[in-house]
Amino acid sequence: MKSRIKSLVSLTLVLCLTLLSFPSADAANRPTTMALNGMVTTPHYLASQSAAKVLQEGGNAVDAAVAAAATLAVVYPHMNGIGGDNFWLIYNAHTDELKALNASGRSGEKATIDFYKKQGYDTIPARGYLSTNTVPGVISGWDEAYNYAKENMEQSLKWDRLLEDAIHYAEEGFPVTPSQERFTTQVIDPTDQEFKNLQRFKGFTDTFLNEDGEPYKAGEVFKQKPLSETLKMIAEKGADGFYKGEVAKKIVNELEANGGLLTLKDFEQHKANWVDPISADYRGYKAYNLPPNTQGVAALSILNIINNYDMKGLGEGTADYYHVLVEATKQAFADRDKYVTDPDFNDIPIEYLLSKEHGKEMAERIDMNKAAIEVKPLDPKGDTVWFGIVDKDGNAVSIIQSIYHEFGSGIVAEDTGVLLQNRGSYFSLDPNNINHLEPKKRTFHTLNPAMMFKEGKPFLVYGTMGGEGQPQTQAAMVTRIVDYGFSVQDAIEAPRWLHGRTWGASNNDLKLEGRVADEVVEEMLRRGHPVKVLDDYSETLGHAGAILIDPKTNVKYGGADPRGDGAAVGY
Repeated sequence: MKSRIKSLVSLTLVLCLTLLSFPSADAANRPTTMALNGMVTTPHYLASQSAAKVLQEGGNAVDAAVAAAATLAVVYPHMNGIGGDNFWLIYNAHTDELKALNASGRSGEKATIDFYKKQGYDTIPARGYLSTNTVPGVISGWDEAYNYAKENMEQSLKWDRLLEDAIHYAEEGFPVTPSQERFTTQVIDPTDQEFKNLQRFKGFTDTFLNEDGEPYKAGEVFKQKPLSETLKMIAEKGADGFYKGEVAKKIVNELEANGGLLTLKDFEQHKANWVDPISADYRGYKAYNLPPNTQGVAALSILNIINNYDMKGLGEGTADYYHVLVEATKQAFADRDKYVTDPDFNDIPIEYLLSKEHGKEMAERIDMNKAAIEVKPLDPKGDTVWFGIVDKDGNAVSIIQSIYHEFGSGIVAEDTGVLLQNRGSYFSLDPNNINHLEPKKRTFHTLNPAMMFKEGKPFLVYGTMGGEGQPQTQAAMVTRIVDYGFSVQDAIEAPRWLHGRTWGASNNDLKLEGRVADEVVEEMLRRGHPVKVLDDYSETLGHAGAILIDPKTNVKYGGADPRGDGAAVGY
């Protein structure tokens, strides 16, 4: 007991020193966190602390990931929750094996195009009961990953221990972050009946607004008693406590009473699946990601394209640098939009899409002097949280968890505290669309956690949230670390960009952070990019994180994003 108390005091000191050194996002320049044993980075400091405590108590990287995931589901409710989905990359140092886990939910047995068409819809509503047509996959991911680690890694802690902090913060409360206050304020706009008027849903109002019907202010204590009871049920009974008991019944009853689609059978039959990771070579490294139904193939495709360019010669932060990466993104997204869906429903030519030949073809289509207005795919010749953990034994986890848009569907099932995702609203009601709705189908997912290996071992554990920004931010971190020698923290903080959509925004402006040099912005405009300049550090571009493992010293370098509320914590 004394050693545990000593370790927790040590952890608290490390965390406090780390947080005290964090300036505001306007100043940034956080230090890179270094440690020899375990390292954690998450977008909320309480979740980082939860995971780090588990590591110090002897838990493995998967144990710590479950603890972080559970805590994040409570303290970062606008970005994720147990009513959403998650995806995992897990490296087992003992077996030298990289595993990928798809814990995204399938559409319900009643979910058909005809159902929506008969009610007059041409697209699936983005919010409300009809946006919730896929089973939440989060708990199945925690359960499957934990059971794997318990059988294949040393020293797993008990399941109920991993949910202790999450239950505590749900029951006793935690201080609301400025991020939660800001996003809550944004989604209670009564003039936006389709998307932002979430106070029209009783469960949302009862859960996320105070007694006066206003958002909780930053620093106010926020409690979620019904969610704490649901988490206690999961702590006692595992995944069955969510999918095969009272929790599932309450969720289904709420949906059925309001014209929803999911059934008890949908919940009972849900299962997370182990899949083969996909990869692409980059400058002697190998980058790994999740296969479809995720956009992991797009993240790897960007690297596959720019591998044909002398990135050092282009220069970091130049107009050529941003232009090449934006144009490579357009090429990768054209392929993604043509092919990516549930692979159980369509054959997807992954080998072709990630081949060196195809990467070269796409690179040759880029005009260095002009932005492409429309990019068509070549024909083949054959709101979210990311977090990472590396433990003392070298096991590593890259995981991403989401409810899709901020606050998901806006529906909180009565007496459960479960905020349901709206991921299924991404399905198309056009039967000719590759991602059209069908029963028991997994929709296209923006979520894609990443790892990069050097000489067969994990070198970089990395990822981000932010819709279509995820592959672009991953490419930014890789180029800045591999090509330009940035530290992990500097790579995360460096100015970012976004071509395309994030959190439901449908425009295709090229968003650049305000720290990008004026002459670069002017040159990008000259080349035809529809530039929109954002704040110096914009949350629109997501919260990134990374852990770098030095192959010679085994020192772990952790970075967290000043655009979010996170911390990198090591011991």
